[in-house]
Amino acid sequence: MAKSTDMRKEKKKEPTKSLKEKRDAKKQKKNDRSSD
Repeated sequence: MAKSTDMRKEKKKEPTKSLKEKRDAKKQKKNDRSSD
């Protein structure tokens, strides 16, 4: 039980980080394409 609540807390904290990661990934893709 405690584990699942921990996971829920992580998910709540995550969004902002994952959003930034998504944007970074997009940048990476653009860089990969331009270097191709």
